[in-house]
Amino acid sequence: MPELIIPCGLVCGIDEAGRGPLAGTVVAAAVILDPEKPIPGLNDSKKLSEKKRVLLAEQIRERAIAWSVASASVEEIDQLNILQATLLAMQRAVAGLSVKPVSALVDGNRCPKLDCPAEAIVQGDGKIASIAAASILAKTTRDAEMRVLHAQYPMYGFDRHMGYPTAAHFAALRAHGASPVHRRSFGPVAAQLALL
Repeated sequence: MPELIIPCGLVCGIDEAGRGPLAGTVVAAAVILDPEKPIPGLNDSKKLSEKKRVLLAEQIRERAIAWSVASASVEEIDQLNILQATLLAMQRAVAGLSVKPVSALVDGNRCPKLDCPAEAIVQGDGKIASIAAASILAKTTRDAEMRVLHAQYPMYGFDRHMGYPTAAHFAALRAHGASPVHRRSFGPVAAQLALL
């Protein structure tokens, strides 16, 4: 596993989960790590097992100087588009930090408008520890939300694919139509609604 860079000072890492799914919110997290309280094993959440992510998420909440998780709703995704909704969720996550960061490092190639300088880092969740921590908090939070939605709409199998466009999800959409938590601006959902 690569040794990730831990930024010095009050620098927050920002990442999101849920840009690609056909259903559910997009979730963003912001984390300011404490160099005095290292968290071994941090990495891009996609490269970790679910069990490892949950364990690390607990440690991040306990050891970070500050952390915050926020989201943009399905309605906001449909109104704004997924990129703008993602940037909005990121802004909300940073605004929710109990400590004001001096700067921000954002996974990807776009930065939200913030009250501090921000730098976009492509594949930052595999390079910068605080971005990796944010990716873990965002992913575990969103997965938990999708399990709640699964209890409300069990016919879609949200607990298995987390709303992503899998063959099983497409089959459920064809069989049951779109639920209130599906993103109507996304092509496969819009196509299904057009058939009704």
